[in-house]
Amino acid sequence: MTFAAWLSVATICILGAMTPGPSLAVVLRYSVGQSRQAGFACAVAHGLGVGFYAVITMTGLGILFQTVPAFRNIVSVLGALYLIYLAIRAWRAAGSGARFESDQNGQVADTMTQAARDGFMIAFLNPKIALFFLALFSQFVSPEFEWGGKFLLAFTAAGIDAAWYCLVAVGLSHGAVLPWLRAHSMWIERIIAVLFVVIAMRVLIGILPV
Repeated sequence: MTFAAWLSVATICILGAMTPGPSLAVVLRYSVGQSRQAGFACAVAHGLGVGFYAVITMTGLGILFQTVPAFRNIVSVLGALYLIYLAIRAWRAAGSGARFESDQNGQVADTMTQAARDGFMIAFLNPKIALFFLALFSQFVSPEFEWGGKFLLAFTAAGIDAAWYCLVAVGLSHGAVLPWLRAHSMWIERIIAVLFVVIAMRVLIGILPV
C-alpha cells in the first residue's frame, strides 16, 4: 500500500470518528461525570470496537452485514435496546443527583470497567460501522492485498478512533470547562438520555415492520 492510499484511508477515518453521535455522548458522560481516566477507558474501548469491525471486514465476515439483512437488523435492534438501557441509566443518574464520581470504597475499578464496557458496546452494536468499512476498504483493498497491509489499515482505523475520543475526553475534562459542565450535569445527563432514546427509536422505526 502506498503512503498516499494509507493517508486517504486515515483521513476518511478521522472524518468518520469526528462525526457526532451516541459515541460522543457516552464519552461525555464518563469524562464529565467521573474522570478523565474513565473517559480514556471509554475511548480506548470504543476504538477496539471499531477495530473489531475493521478486522472482520478484512476477513470477509463483514459482508454478512451487507448480504444478510436479518443479521444486520438483529445487531441494530440490540444496539437500539442498549441505547435505551443507557438512556434509563442517564435519566436516573440525573434525577437522583448521582454522579459517576467514585467514592473511597474501591469503586474506581468498577467504574473504569463500566466505562470500557459501554464504550466497546456502543461500537460493537452498531453494524453501520461494518458497512462503512466495506465501502471504504473496497476502494483500497484488492484480493491480493497482503495481511500485513490489512491489519495496518485496521489498526489505523482503531487508533484514530481511540485517539480522537481521548482528545475529546481531555477537552471535556479540562479545568476551564469541567466546572461548568459538572454544574449543569443534571441537564446534560437528561439531554443525553433523550438523545439515546431518539437514536434508538430511529433505528427501530427503520427496521421493524409498521
